[in-house]
Amino acid sequence: MWEYTDKVLDHFRNPRNVGVIPDADGVGEVGSMACGDALKLTFKLGPDGRIVDAKFQTFGCASAIASSSALTEMIKGKTLEEAEKITNKDIAEYLGGLPEQKMHCSVMGREALEAAIANYRGGSSGKKMLQGKVVCKCFGVTEDEIERTVRENNLTTVEQVTHYTKAGGGCGRCKDDIQRILDRVREQLAAADRKPAQERPARRLTIVEKIRLIEETMDREIRPMLRKDGGDIELVDVQGDSVMVSFRGMCAKCQAAQFTMKDVVEAKLREFVSPAIVVTEVKP
Repeated sequence: MWEYTDKVLDHFRNPRNVGVIPDADGVGEVGSMACGDALKLTFKLGPDGRIVDAKFQTFGCASAIASSSALTEMIKGKTLEEAEKITNKDIAEYLGGLPEQKMHCSVMGREALEAAIANYRGGSSGKKMLQGKVVCKCFGVTEDEIERTVRENNLTTVEQVTHYTKAGGGCGRCKDDIQRILDRVREQLAAADRKPAQERPARRLTIVEKIRLIEETMDREIRPMLRKDGGDIELVDVQGDSVMVSFRGMCAKCQAAQFTMKDVVEAKLREFVSPAIVVTEVKP
């Protein structure tokens, strides 16, 4: 039995905006009933260019219904530029989280939204367009889709890729190819993380990504320096750009801890994570 949040169950039992808009400005269709999940999303724009109505029809599990219902609520009132910034993680977070094995439902929602916006802008059919080499023939998942999902969700295993895209969930013959894509993308991400923050492409970090970068920077750039003098540091909390740390060992007793915090800890985190970071000390 899957562990669903109350919000997922609410959107499953009482789905919002079910149906089809007859004179829709944008139509997006993804998945297929043969594969187990299918979603049709339609939206209507108002005179100000904002989405005034959105409806969905879906064939799938509770997570698919809840994700589709949540998506329609999320995009109402938004411009297309605002709506297209919604990620699958945003959909899952709106619902209070989804079981990892059901994250492909949030990805399907994001894909349907993109297809609907493309339909409005370019007169495309509204069907999901396969771009790049098809890796998983069972579910029609391409290399580009896998790479994008790995990057956006910081995936590390083939099993996670299957949970998020269904790739590898059929005959399994593509799992070696998925692993090769994972290895390549992870290597690229690791190389990018080692660059100073100002040299990395500007993008919004999720809290999970930010914590991971902070911990990696502390392990690589900060702890070795502190341990030379018998000290150490622990990450306590992260709230936006505010990072709370606690010194350990000799650093906890050092009178120069405030200078260390600003000149070493904060400087390194600003260099490798974000220039906006502010570090404060939490006394043990």
